[in-house]
Amino acid sequence: MCGIVGYIGPKNAYDVVLKGLQRLEYRGYDSAGIALYNNDKLKICKTKGKVSELLSKCESEKITNGHIGIGHTRWATHGEPNDVNSHPHVSNSGDLVIIHNGIIENYESLKQELTNRGYTFESDTDTEVLINLIEDVKNKENVKLGKAVQVALNQVVGAYAISVFDRNKPNEIVVARLGSPLAIGVGEDEYFIASDASPFIEFTNKSIYLEDGEMAVVRLGRKVKVREIKNDKLVKPYVQELQLSLDQIEKAGYDHFMLKEIYEQPEAIKDTYRGRMLPEKGLIRMSGVDDNIEKFLNAKRIIVIACGTSWHAGLVSEYLFEDFARIPVEVEYASEFRYRNPIINEDDVVIAISQSGETADTMAAIKIAKEKGAFVFGVCNVVGSSISRETHAGAYTHAGPEIGVASTKAFTTQITILTLIALKLGKQKGEISNSQFHAYLNELNTIPEKIERTLETNEEVIKVAEAYKNAKNCLYLGRGHNFPVALEGALKLKEISYIHAEGYPAAEMKHGPIALIDEMMPVVVIATKKGHYEKVVSNIQEIKSRKGKIIAVVTEGDTSVKQMADHILEVPDTIEEFTPLLTTIPLQLLSYHIAVMLDKNVDQPRNLAKSVTVE
Repeated sequence: MCGIVGYIGPKNAYDVVLKGLQRLEYRGYDSAGIALYNNDKLKICKTKGKVSELLSKCESEKITNGHIGIGHTRWATHGEPNDVNSHPHVSNSGDLVIIHNGIIENYESLKQELTNRGYTFESDTDTEVLINLIEDVKNKENVKLGKAVQVALNQVVGAYAISVFDRNKPNEIVVARLGSPLAIGVGEDEYFIASDASPFIEFTNKSIYLEDGEMAVVRLGRKVKVREIKNDKLVKPYVQELQLSLDQIEKAGYDHFMLKEIYEQPEAIKDTYRGRMLPEKGLIRMSGVDDNIEKFLNAKRIIVIACGTSWHAGLVSEYLFEDFARIPVEVEYASEFRYRNPIINEDDVVIAISQSGETADTMAAIKIAKEKGAFVFGVCNVVGSSISRETHAGAYTHAGPEIGVASTKAFTTQITILTLIALKLGKQKGEISNSQFHAYLNELNTIPEKIERTLETNEEVIKVAEAYKNAKNCLYLGRGHNFPVALEGALKLKEISYIHAEGYPAAEMKHGPIALIDEMMPVVVIATKKGHYEKVVSNIQEIKSRKGKIIAVVTEGDTSVKQMADHILEVPDTIEEFTPLLTTIPLQLLSYHIAVMLDKNVDQPRNLAKSVTVE
């Protein structure tokens, strides 16, 4: 939810940290701050607003130098976004400085104890409580900073990724994590700290990812020392070589990351099935599935757990697994699943889907499923993420970094992975014949090229966006495999344009939503010539008779719907099961262009963050 950056070494920490914060701003952007240590002086600059405003303030106050620095970009949880609540936070003595991603759930009781001992607080944050708790432990027990952090964290309930610095020991930074990601970049006589690798990839491709419940002392001139927070056990850190490249996290000439990522989908899908799908040999190879094939084949049911856009991908997979493999599927919101008493059996397979691999609710749901004996398979995009480590097996989507808060290529690559698994299981179970299997693989292999053709409708999408940019509400309808696409299309419009939109199964229109339809209500209908086409045509006629404005996503060459719709957006023909990979593209473009026309911040919509690492 928040972005953390730190640096210690010979470079100017200000330059490294500020650039890193700009790259992490997708994680939070309601306030930002930096602390720099230089020539025995600790200077802090922080402000409400975006990193650009922090940059201006630091320049005006001449806070631009230091060999140690920590910085933070915030998505508020405790305390409203303002200058005082912005990070970094300083202890009462002024010696200790902290940045923090997460929530300290017992901060109120801790704050009361510290207040009773004479501590005072300027902000409304839980983070200021934590830094004073660390100082209290350090003073009472007369220990070094690393030990004080460890003891304090054992009194804390909640989630955190923290970076702490002591002005009296200006050669080290102490970091720790529980439920929020933290990476340490290892350079030549320098170290980098960040929520993910993007802030330091231009300087080093070597990284240590802390595991949950671990802390580390990052000290100049020494190797990183990692230990478990609870039992003080030393852990040998694993230095991972990153595959991420700098050009992957730049805009490459596009106006926004979201638009870039929409256009990256053909290549992202190829990268996702490359090496896994071999149409010429009639094979799908996925080590995470192959090594656990009996778990899948003997599954009484598949339970999919996810949140947001990933939940919509899970809904698509329900159709895929039931169509291809004839395995019953339940799709659950992870945020609800974790607070029920779900019935999970040892012969269930649980598939957890998350772009970031750090979603707090999904992580909690995984732990419940594992405790009840289920086999848990992860689908995520970020290598080394928490979900990839917590699950029994899994598959990466290989979408590359997704910086825009509104997911686009994550959705289509997740569907691609789930399609591969469903096809493989269907073939293994004998539900799909050899000839059908070859036909499916060959057709899936054409999807990237068909998405490229769909992207060529961009100019037509712009015209539709211009016509409906001032709408106050919008309804999205789809049937079968495209019902989840209707939900996803509505979510995209809500997320980045702030226009109220709802997705429904088209057949449910008569059970309530039809009351909303009039000449002021745009209705987006997914009406490809597959599945329940005639039924959808009937729904369109019902809308038209009530003067609703119809935007139809249709198969190329369609004439029936074209006669009734106010606007049509064409996609190439494909089999019904693969249509979501195409029909979602014009809906992504539509939401993007409407948001741009309304002058909204497309990549950083209000109140949202890319990775929801707290409840």
